[in-house]
Order: sequence, then structure tokens, then C-alpha cells
Amino acid sequence: MEFQNTREFAQQLDAQDELFKYRDEFLFPRINGKNVIYFTGNSLGLQPKRTKTYVDEVMSDWARLAVEGHFYADKPWWDYHERFAIPLSGLVGAKPSEITVMNTLTVNLHLMMVSFYRPTEKKYKIICEEKAFPSDQYMFQSQVRFHGLNPSDAIIEIKRREGEHNIRHEDILTKIEEVGDELALVLIGGVNYYTGQVFDIKTITEAAQKTGAYVGWDLAHAAGNIELRLNEWNVDFACWCSYKYMNSGPGNASGCFVHEKHHHDTELPRFAGWWGHNKERRFKMEPDFDPVHGADGWQISNLPILSLAPYLASVEMFAEVGMTKLIKKRNLLTAYLEFILHEIDKEIDGTEFEIITPQNQEERACQLSVYLHGQGRSLFDYLMKNGVITDWREPNVIRLAPAPFYCSFEDMYEFGQILKKGISKP
Repeated sequence: MEFQNTREFAQQLDAQDELFKYRDEFLFPRINGKNVIYFTGNSLGLQPKRTKTYVDEVMSDWARLAVEGHFYADKPWWDYHERFAIPLSGLVGAKPSEITVMNTLTVNLHLMMVSFYRPTEKKYKIICEEKAFPSDQYMFQSQVRFHGLNPSDAIIEIKRREGEHNIRHEDILTKIEEVGDELALVLIGGVNYYTGQVFDIKTITEAAQKTGAYVGWDLAHAAGNIELRLNEWNVDFACWCSYKYMNSGPGNASGCFVHEKHHHDTELPRFAGWWGHNKERRFKMEPDFDPVHGADGWQISNLPILSLAPYLASVEMFAEVGMTKLIKKRNLLTAYLEFILHEIDKEIDGTEFEIITPQNQEERACQLSVYLHGQGRSLFDYLMKNGVITDWREPNVIRLAPAPFYCSFEDMYEFGQILKKGISKP
């Protein structure tokens, strides 16, 4: 498509956008009397208007029924989490039995490590990506130390080549082959939080499993953002938070995937709890743990219904639209943002924007990470004060995530104009 840096052209794209109506389904912060341009859905998504109805329903049932809400609420709390299985399985390419919702992201990664990181004297190494999200790095280090191993020996980071911003896929595959029989686990973020690079989940999973290693994925920046086929790709496990692209609210519940091939493996260790016990026999209070045959068998405690309610509101909205339509708009919206950045770059002398997110559409999704050469934190502050909520990362990178559910093409144009003024200001 031949893009134009005009408001009229952006409005024309919005008029042709079949998802534009969903913009009105969300609540926007306001600055200077106007809705903000919101680029931080990769950190915390906006609140869907329907969320309050779902939360109020739980509060009303609690007031009206008290403990009986577990069984007699309109959406009984006893099996509330089961409502996620079908819509989430469609979003991540899984079977409903492979999906559960529980805890929060890093807690769930730790729980998955109980089952899928079982180092031996020979097979104990973990491969991850350089500059993984810090929580993952801390999780790796603590797990390795828990097993009495040295992180500097057991943890292998795939590094970027000198002078490059992104990790080459061939370097990941080469390192997997090099570590070979010593490799116990590969655990990488499906989308790198800093650069926005999308990794080839299918190819990496296949390569690592050939060495006998387990493969897991942190999908915090991938769920609700990219196409996933976790069952087909034979991924062993995956976890994701729900509050970024999936708009469930701050610090909310995490989704988990455990491949069906592991559901009946009685030798696979796990931390057990009452809510993962055989559902039909749970209230018999039996002394021996009999796990549910499915991802729900990894649950430990009963679920926080007030947290699940906002997530369910968002998941059902995703199910209405489907990832195919979201990805189609995501690609066009991100491409238009990229065009706007290049146009502003050409218009202002002494400025250089370096987009460090891959140009190849197969290796990027909703995020563009931009080096602001010649600019500093003051430009970020200017954007925030003028109604653009974005994200600053040292040394001088802004992350821009135009979420297709609620960002418009006119937002991209308007952002360009505000950016231009911010650079040109005395």
C-alpha cells in the first residue's frame, strides 16, 4: 500500500478498518482534555468497558449467595476457570485440556520448572536469550542454584552478534546443537520484550527436542499478539501474563499450556495442591494426590475469581474477533507507524530514528523499539505531557506498541505530529 503522511489518509484507513468499532469498547486515560495515544499495551492494556460488568457480577453473587456462589452463581466459582479453556485454546493454538489459568507469570514458570527442569550430572544446561526480561533471568538463576548448580555454568545465553540488535535464528540453532547432550531445557521469550523480535517457536522447539531437552516459552509479549500453534509445534509448556495485550488488569492471572503428551505421565514431578486434585473426588478430602488429567492438574490453590473476571471479559472479546483479524490490522498499523517515523526522520535535520525491531514481518509483531539518536529523556517527557503514553528504556529507546484493538491509524499520524514538535521545540 502507498502510505501518506496526512490526517485524511489516516482517517480513510480507519474508515476501512472493520475493528475500528472496538476502540469504543475501551477506557482511555485523558491528558489535556483528550484521549491519550496509548502505546504501552505491551506493558498494561487498556480496560475494556465490559470488565466492570463481569467484576460486578462476582461482587453481587458474593453479597447474595456468600459461600453458595461456588455452586449457584450465574457463573459458578467452582468451575469458573474452565470458561477460559475453549477461547484461550483458540488464541494460542492448543486443545482445551492443555490450557489452565492460575497464579501469575513467574510463579507459573517456577512451577513448570519443577516438572520440566530436572537436571542430571550430564544433562543440566538451560538455553535462554540474552537480555531476557529480568524476572526470567532471576527465575533461571534461583532454579539453578536450588539444584546446587552454578548459574555461570548452567545458564547459556544466546547473544546478539557485535553491532547487531537482534539475535540470529541460526545462532540459536547452532548453540542448541553445540550444547547437545548437556541440554536439559530451552526457555525463551516468544517475543523479546526489549526489541520486539519474534522468535521461530516451531523450528527452535523441534531442534531442541532432538537433543532430548524440554522446551518451554514465556509468551508474555506473544499471547494476544502473534499467531501461536502450541499443540501443533509440540511445545512442552508455555506461560503468559494476561495484562499486556490481553487487557485483564494490573498483575492479573497467568495462562498456562501443558502439552497433552504430558498429561498422563505419572513420573513427571509437580507441586501438588487441592485444586489440581481429581475434580470429581476433590471434596472427599482424600490423603493421596490424584491429579486432573490435563493442564488443570498443575493447579495448586483455588482460583481468585475477582481476578479472573476481568480476564474472562477480555478473553471473550478476543474470541469474538479472532487472532486472524487482529494480526491483519496489527501488520498494517505497525507498517504505517514505521512509515510515519521514517517521514518525520526525513523532515527534521540532525535527527535519526533507528528502528531496532526486525523489518521482516515474520520476525516482528505489535511493537517497534526505536533508538532516538541525538535525543534524550526530555523528548520522552514531552511526549508524555502531550498525550502520548509510551515506554522509555535506557539508554535512549522508546517502545511503541500500537495494539490493534484500540489504536487507530489517526493515532499514528497524530503521534508523528507531536513527535515532530517535540524534536523541533526550542
